[in-house]
Amino acid sequence: MSCDSDESLPVVNTVEVLEVTTNSASSGGEIIDNGGKTITERGVCWSTDNTPTIEDNKTSDGSGLGLYSSNITGLNSSTSYYVRAYATNSDGTSYGSTIHFSTLNGNYESTFTDSRDGQVYKAVEIGSQIWMAENLKYLPSVASPDSSSESVPYHYVYGYDGNSLAAAKNTFNYNNFGVLYNWTAAVGGSNNSSSSNPSGIQGACPNGWHLPSNAEWNQLTDYLGSVFVANLLKEQGVDNWESPNAAINSTGFTALPGGRRRTFGQNYFFGIGTAGHWWTSTSPINNNAEAYSKSLQQNRGDLINFQYNKEAALSIRCVKDE
Repeated sequence: MSCDSDESLPVVNTVEVLEVTTNSASSGGEIIDNGGKTITERGVCWSTDNTPTIEDNKTSDGSGLGLYSSNITGLNSSTSYYVRAYATNSDGTSYGSTIHFSTLNGNYESTFTDSRDGQVYKAVEIGSQIWMAENLKYLPSVASPDSSSESVPYHYVYGYDGNSLAAAKNTFNYNNFGVLYNWTAAVGGSNNSSSSNPSGIQGACPNGWHLPSNAEWNQLTDYLGSVFVANLLKEQGVDNWESPNAAINSTGFTALPGGRRRTFGQNYFFGIGTAGHWWTSTSPINNNAEAYSKSLQQNRGDLINFQYNKEAALSIRCVKDE
């Protein structure tokens, strides 16, 4: 609400801060009352001081009553900011409540080599975690899509039906989207399960890396500070994601829509281009046949929690050991 008691000034509320990146964020306001006079300017203002004014930094987002959106740009990474909406009429400017937010850290990007097969992967630091920025491609064997098991490790390449490693590794889907693993292959044993942070389960991951638990994925979304994290995590453009794709990939995570192997139907492989699915190391206490996964879909803004049968095959993103 307005911090000025003069009834001739506008009354404005500040809208929640969303889609925070290393150098930008979105917010806005809602003008409830124009004070009996025309609103000539509205927007948000921000500063590292806890009482920002239009003399600091501001957006100008039109005029009039109602809701409006504001794009905040030119921010510094890893910095604490304060933002509030403002509205101006001929009698002056009033402000909404102040909201605090912090920009993401500048993404530390690196590469590492998997000593098992020589694959080179990109990695990115997001908060206090270092994540693979590609899907895992470790492929010790390859199974046809109509074969499956809940207790024996199986590895698949989307769209490939055969048993030749060389042929599977020569496909576009292997080189672009990586390998699909049943849960036993992902965790390295049918009895392995962890809800800890960190999980402590190397599984299919290279030495020095591990399969993240449900809690570690939740730590990632908590750090990003919004339920609408898809646009911050997904790869930009429509080379791999089907159109439309509004992602900005500000985290460098570069989530890919590698699809999954289903456990039913004639078309076992499903969803490439529209969804990415990643195993966690966590299995429900009361359901030993399923395990938790995280998914991003083309038409949703959140990171989705699923439980899949352990015979299903999903992608893997590894986290670096602490």
